[in-house]
Amino acid sequence: MSIELSEIEKDRIIEMAWEDRTPFEAITIQFGLPEKEVIKLMRGTLKRSSFNLWRKRVNSGSVKNMPKSATPKSTDLNARYSATSQVIKSRKDKLIAVSFCT
Repeated sequence: MSIELSEIEKDRIIEMAWEDRTPFEAITIQFGLPEKEVIKLMRGTLKRSSFNLWRKRVNSGSVKNMPKSATPKSTDLNARYSATSQVIKSRKDKLIAVSFCT
């Protein structure tokens, strides 16, 4: 899968991937990039030592995937990840508000 991303989008994906509390599902919903593609992007963008550190953190059991108990048993992505979508929307609003203020 090859998705064309702007530099700003790549930077945002990397920022979200570094955040311990942002699940891969949120990146997939916002950018259409599955976990494997996020890993490829991180591998190609970060220095080897930074990538290894990131992978170690992700694999150490941090909350990078949404807990099953937090997701309803629905196949509709909008319903299933509505809480995540609301967080993303709120972050976008804050990002836009900050970018207009500075």
